[in-house]
Amino acid sequence: MHIATFRKLAATLLAGVLIAGSATAQEVTVEHAQGTTSVPVNPAVVFSYDYASIDTLTSLGVTVTGAPPLSGRSPSWVPEGMIDIGSLFEPDYEEINATQPDLTIVAGRSADAYRELSRMVPTIDLTFADDLYGGLKANTRILAEIFGKEAEAGEALAALENRIERLRPVVAEGGNGLLLMVSGGSLSLLNPSTATAGRGALLFQTLGLEPTIADVESATHGEPVSFEFLLRYDPDWLFVIDRDAAIGTEDAQPAAAALDNELMRQTAAWQNDRIVYVDPFNWYIISGAGLNTMNEMLDEIETAYGQLN
Repeated sequence: MHIATFRKLAATLLAGVLIAGSATAQEVTVEHAQGTTSVPVNPAVVFSYDYASIDTLTSLGVTVTGAPPLSGRSPSWVPEGMIDIGSLFEPDYEEINATQPDLTIVAGRSADAYRELSRMVPTIDLTFADDLYGGLKANTRILAEIFGKEAEAGEALAALENRIERLRPVVAEGGNGLLLMVSGGSLSLLNPSTATAGRGALLFQTLGLEPTIADVESATHGEPVSFEFLLRYDPDWLFVIDRDAAIGTEDAQPAAAALDNELMRQTAAWQNDRIVYVDPFNWYIISGAGLNTMNEMLDEIETAYGQLN
């Protein structure tokens, strides 16, 4: 069944239920990064240009109808059979216009499409405006209210809070560290004080990892550094994002191979087995985090620090 036909059938059935119950259609007003939008409660057809929202909705038991296709690794929580609705930067406006989804979500890289999409269909921008964890909680509650999943969201967030509370003192007292990105064999450090809604925020803001050096250039892909730099500042911990693996660069040298050299072997992080290669999808591709993503990121950190779930 084509999605447009499905949507019409769903709308007809819903209308029948409402008429039978002498009720009126319900809406919820959502305040988001680019304004306020009224959206139907429990929308039947949902398009999302934000994989963090897809993550959270899937965890809450909500089906997402359409999303940009992923290249490379597809996480286990990504639903199968979603409609191709274009890319994060170039939505398929013809598909949007033809299907008329009840709700469309943008965030981060896709946020620039909000203005055009909002002219066509109910659209909300769930770009993380706070720290990573705060943004996750806020967006989870917004989505839960729209879909009537407040109880499920409350349980999921309480479980996350418990994990973070147990892990925070371990990380805060476990030494200093840096977040390194490797791409094409080149190195860059990500700024610990401005990584508010993504890379590094969980480590530095939420869990309190002490940055080995705080004076790092604030740039999308970090400040370029050398192996000599890393040896000089000698962090206790080195968390590494392999950007080439994240974006699927063909024939790229793996980050682990790039770091396997004489200078790195002299660092404390290498000698104490404290170089942690984090999941590149969760830490680089996804804008912010969803419920599954956050749990997976915490799994990695707990494992690094010897904690058991």
